[in-house]
Amino acid sequence: MIVRSVAPEVSRSTGFPRDPLAAIAASAAPIVLEGRYRLLLGALVRLRRSRRGRWALAAGSGALWIALALLAVRHFATTSWPLADGAPGVLVAAGLLLLLAQAFKAYGWGRLFPPGERPKPLALAAGNGGAALIGVVLPGRFDDAMRVAVVRRYPGCPAGVRTLCLSLVMLGLIDSVALAPLALAAATFPGAGVGVRTALVVVAAAGVAAAAVILALPRLAASERALRFRLGRWLSPRTTSRRRASEAWALVSACWLLRAGALFLLLGTLGVGFSVPRALLLLSAGAAAAALPIGPAGAATQVGAGAASLMASGVGASQALAVTVAIGALGVLSGAAILLAAVGWRTGLSLTPSRAVT
Repeated sequence: MIVRSVAPEVSRSTGFPRDPLAAIAASAAPIVLEGRYRLLLGALVRLRRSRRGRWALAAGSGALWIALALLAVRHFATTSWPLADGAPGVLVAAGLLLLLAQAFKAYGWGRLFPPGERPKPLALAAGNGGAALIGVVLPGRFDDAMRVAVVRRYPGCPAGVRTLCLSLVMLGLIDSVALAPLALAAATFPGAGVGVRTALVVVAAAGVAAAAVILALPRLAASERALRFRLGRWLSPRTTSRRRASEAWALVSACWLLRAGALFLLLGTLGVGFSVPRALLLLSAGAAAAALPIGPAGAATQVGAGAASLMASGVGASQALAVTVAIGALGVLSGAAILLAAVGWRTGLSLTPSRAVT
C-alpha cells in the first residue's frame, strides 16, 4: 500500500506551517509512524479542512456544552440557587445592565491600543468574559493572563502579547480614575464608619495618582532619555495619547455607572434595600479587591470584600454573604454569556462559505 504524504501549507510571513496537525503529519510520520497512523493523521487533517469536519467539531462542542448545562440544572434542582430570592424582572434588568457594561468596557479597552494593533471589540469582550470565568477558581491576576490568552488567540488579532499586557496596565489605571468619583461620593454619604470612609478616600486618592501617571506617560515615553533605550523606543509609539485616554475614561466610566445601577437593583431585590450608598460602597470594595496583586481567587476575594463592606454598613453577616455570592454568580453568568456569544459568532463565520471575490 502506498501512502501519499500531504505537504502542509506554509505561512509566507512566518515560514511555519499554518495547520499544526499538518505539521505533525509531515514531520513525525516519515520517522516513527507506521502506515495506519499516517492514515489516521491524514484523516484528521482532512477532517479539519473540510466543511463537514468543521460542522462535526461544532456539533461535538455544542453537545458538550449542552451536557454541562444539563448537569448544572440537575445540581441546582436540588440545591438552592443563589438568585432564587430575587424578582425575575429585576434580575433580568440587572443582567442586561451588566452585559451593556461589558460592551462599554470592551470599547474603552480598545481605545488604549494603537490604531494598527487594535483588536476587535468582540475579542476584547470575550477576553473579559473569560477572565470572569477563570476568576472563580484561580487566584488574582490569572484573570489578566486569561484576557491575554483569549484575545491573542482570537482570529485576526493584530496585537502581540507585550502590547496586550501594556493595554491591561493602562486599563487598570483608567479603572482607578473612573472609580475615584464614585468612591469619593460613597465616602460622603452618612452611615459609613471611619474605617470605611478611610478606605474609600484611599481608593479616590489612587485614582488621582493614576490620572497623573496617565497624563505624564506620553511625555516621559517621548523624552530623549527614554528613546535611548530599546524599551523606550518600543513604548513611545504605543503610549496612549491624552485624547484616546479621555475617550477610554468616558467609556469605562459609563461601564462603572452601569455596574452601580445593576448593584442598586440587585441589592433591592435580594432583600438589602434599594440604597445608592451601599451600591457605591459594594462597587468600590469589589474594585479595590480586584486590584490586589494576589489573592485566594479573584471572585472569592471580591465576594469577601463586598460582604465586609455590607457588614460595615449594618447588614447582617449571613445576609451580606448571600447577597454578594448571588451578585458574583450573576457577574460570572454574564461573562460566560459574552464568551459563548463570541465563540458562537466566530464558529458561525468559520462555517459560512466565503464568497468568491469577483
